[in-house]
Amino acid sequence: MKQFDPETLCWDANGWIPAIAQDHESGQVLMMAWMSRASLAETLATGQVTYWSRSRSELWRKGATSGHTQRLVRLSVDCDRDCLLLQVEQAGPACHTNRRSCFYTDVVEGAEVETMQPMV
Repeated sequence: MKQFDPETLCWDANGWIPAIAQDHESGQVLMMAWMSRASLAETLATGQVTYWSRSRSELWRKGATSGHTQRLVRLSVDCDRDCLLLQVEQAGPACHTNRRSCFYTDVVEGAEVETMQPMV
């Protein structure tokens, strides 16, 4: 077993890497967001998932204002080292639309179909 070195990840030109959050019990994909070196370091240090907010240009601790937090259960790196999979314990909805997952729209025979209602 070797020590994890974040510098071995394939960060994009902005210093970000895509991170997919998945419910650790059900396997449901909850959301995709971006992480920076600082957000990854904070996530690993605290266990509370923190992303990089591209719109606000700042660290974004998931649930800091909504209470819909994510606790890191497992972190995996994909084979190309250019994407992260975060298995999490999700409190409440993961999506800003108050749905459990951000992936609530399916494309069926060329039409968009909403597959999930808001939780609150």
